[in-house]
Amino acid sequence: MGREGGGAPVEPELLDHLRWSAVACGLPLQLRLGTADPACLTDFAAATEGHGCDLVLLHGYPYHRQTAALAGRHPHVYADLGAVPARTGARAAGVLAEIMELAPFGKLLFSSGARALPELHLVGAQQFREALGRVLGAWVEDGAWTRQDAARVATMIGSGNARRVYGLCER
Repeated sequence: MGREGGGAPVEPELLDHLRWSAVACGLPLQLRLGTADPACLTDFAAATEGHGCDLVLLHGYPYHRQTAALAGRHPHVYADLGAVPARTGARAAGVLAEIMELAPFGKLLFSSGARALPELHLVGAQQFREALGRVLGAWVEDGAWTRQDAARVATMIGSGNARRVYGLCER
């Protein structure tokens, strides 16, 4: 038997049934990685391709490179970036740049990475905004990108990709 998220033991067959039932719904399926290597989802990602269900990998750090590569390899797999600023602090920009080297920008989703206290969502959003600003600002300063390119990608990652994946309306 396995344990999901520190809760009660879950039979592997039941967990497999629940995942496939979720895929059949056609809605985005969030898969919390925690400290698990996303390589354990490689077969599931391949098997679910073409079923109309997007997979969103949550909390990919410290396996952020593998998470980004999986998102880059499968058209229906996305990487949530919330754990990056929450777990890396001052290194957030460097880790974010590594992820952006491997995954298409349209496959990366912002989240605050926060839990519990509402104030932590604000702190997470601010940390993410600063880290993404440092990465994109450096690319603009180096002449690799225009300000318009950086603004477009910041909007995609900051809200556009999530709106598309989760079917949310523009305000």
